[in-house]
Amino acid sequence: MPPSSPFRLEPEFTHGQVPRTAVLLCNLGTPDAPTPSSVRRYLAQFLADRRVVEIPRLLWMPILYGLILPLRPARSAAKYASIWTAEGSPLKVWTARQSQLLQDWLGVQGHAQLTVRYAMRYGNPSVASQLDALKAEGVTRILVLPAYPQYSGTTTASVLDAVHAWAGTVRNVPEFRFVNRYHDDRGYISALAAKIESYWAEHGRPQQLVMSFHGVPERTLALGDPYHCECLKTARLLAERLGLPADGYVVTFQSRFGKARWLEPYTEPTLCGLARQGVKRVHVVCPGFTSDCLETLEEIAQEARHAFEEAGGTEFHYIPCLNGDAAWIAAMGEIAAVHLAGWPTRAMPGTEALAASRNAALARGARA
Repeated sequence: MPPSSPFRLEPEFTHGQVPRTAVLLCNLGTPDAPTPSSVRRYLAQFLADRRVVEIPRLLWMPILYGLILPLRPARSAAKYASIWTAEGSPLKVWTARQSQLLQDWLGVQGHAQLTVRYAMRYGNPSVASQLDALKAEGVTRILVLPAYPQYSGTTTASVLDAVHAWAGTVRNVPEFRFVNRYHDDRGYISALAAKIESYWAEHGRPQQLVMSFHGVPERTLALGDPYHCECLKTARLLAERLGLPADGYVVTFQSRFGKARWLEPYTEPTLCGLARQGVKRVHVVCPGFTSDCLETLEEIAQEARHAFEEAGGTEFHYIPCLNGDAAWIAAMGEIAAVHLAGWPTRAMPGTEALAASRNAALARGARA
């Protein structure tokens, strides 16, 4: 009986098999269903990540399992239920659609030897399961493309952690490349601007455009996380592209969790303040989210809208995320193509003939 190994058995290798390249589009994640039990499983994984909550484990775990997980899932499940679709979670639906559209776009550009898949950092399909599937299909080079334009240790780095954890269980590790950020990418900014301009052409311009980004604890800025600066740069470039004056837009941060101080100004209080100052018509866009999700469809389009109207505002518009917009798919494709440079992703003339020749040589006793 062979000795045990800490590494999993490799998939069967076929000599002459043409190596393939893949892009793995990674988003944050979502529960499998809008139910308390499903949300509890999701939150247990999400909030146990050291990248997400940096409180020492001895202090945090009793809080997580003693207070948060017994109480929060039911409330969160009701929120998820309010935005759930017949196809499922909006974030998962849009991420799956983006991966297919990206596959199609890259294929049109000639990248025939390329596979595009999507994965969720928390929930399903997991990063590990998708990497397993790609490896079983003969993929030897993988570009990891997080769905986060702005780098943060809480998001981008966590995806890299998941990839590295999977690699630690594998004997024959594929080549990896990682896209860390594209907050100032010209195509991304242009796609955002086109989305907003299209919305304005149909609904008119607001008195104030609010650019709401996901929040993170303020201490992460002092500790060297570049997220805050990259959000501000995205906002500045987007405002310039739209021709907005400095007082025509405001940058805010949403989704605060716990009692610690997070990046400010906070989105909902800012909206209420605008309403009390006499601003009646606002539009809110969330540039840091590339797919609509709970944080955009429930927290902004429902809760923030209600708060703004309660404070005296009369017209609130939420501008949807990039989702499956053609300009965004093209921008994402260009980002991927730059990082894929040098890898064999295009069908090469004679590839099948070369493979057949190699197999014939092997059959005659040649060494692999």
